[in-house]
Formats: sequence, structure tokens, C-alpha cells
Amino acid sequence: MELTADGDWLTNARHLLSPNCDDRPADCAISLIVVHGISLPPGQYEGDYIDALFTNRLNPAEHAYFAEIADLRVSSHVLIRRTGELIQYVPFSRRAWHAGLSCYNERQACNDFAIGIELEGQDDEPYERVQYRQLAELVRVLRIRYPEIAPGAVVGHCEIAPGRKTDPGPAFDWAHLKTLLA
Repeated sequence: MELTADGDWLTNARHLLSPNCDDRPADCAISLIVVHGISLPPGQYEGDYIDALFTNRLNPAEHAYFAEIADLRVSSHVLIRRTGELIQYVPFSRRAWHAGLSCYNERQACNDFAIGIELEGQDDEPYERVQYRQLAELVRVLRIRYPEIAPGAVVGHCEIAPGRKTDPGPAFDWAHLKTLLA
């Protein structure tokens, strides 16, 4: 896994630019990776609904749940599908809109200093081994590019938005990820 020369894009990912991003604050070092879980509709995999959500093309008429979320303006830097496929929506140097109201180590607004990585899945269903391998490799590459990301600075969305978010959920195997990163 490699980054482009400017460090903004994964060379082995499909690129689909999301409009839901903006510039990070000046002099704000990237120092956090936030792991998310997503499936659209909930509990269903494959299809292009996640792409549609992150590019503001989700059709609210296609599923009852979509009517609730179609107006959201959200994105993530990268999605890791259950097959291991990587899709990148936002350049790493830009601020993706993935964390919402959030706090990490008493710092508010995690989108300012975090990279968001979505895993296709849901809280109570085990993630695929290939997703863990891809995530671990991506974390390694990002730590080289952004040395301010400390070993402990890979957290779940649930940790930075407790009470509001639960992903990647209890089925996410943090011990396995830690082993892969060792």
C-alpha cells in the first residue's frame, strides 16, 4: 500500500471524490485515526449506497432508512469494504466530515485533526479478516506520512462521541488489530 507523491491519495484505492470536505485549520497536525462502521441499508453489504451517501446522491425513495439520512452531508477519507476493496473519498490533507460532535484527549472537533476510516459492517457482526489486514496496513502507511499519530491514537467513533455513536461496535476486535500493528 502506497500514497501518491503528495501523500493525499492511496495508489491502490478506487477514488471517488466527496464534496463533503473542506480545508483543515491552519497548522493543525493530523494526529488521530477514527475507525467507523457502516452498512447501507443497515445490515446489508455490497452495492453503491455508501458511495451515494458520501457523494450526496442517496435516493430517499430506495429504502425507508434512506429517507432519514439522505440529507446528511457526511464523508470519510477511506472505506474498507468487506472484500478488502479500498475506496477513498477525501484527500488525507483535507478535513472529511466523519466524526461530528467529538472530543479526543480534551480536544474538540476531531475532524480537524483526524483521518476517518470506515469499515463496511455493523456493531454486532464480526468484521472480515481482510478488513483488519487492510486497516493495519493503512494505519502503518498513515503513521509514516503523519508521524504525529501515536500508537494509541487509533480509536473507535464510539470513543470520541460516547453516548452518540457506537461504531465500530463490540464485534470489532481491537486486540487483533493491535496484534497486526505490532
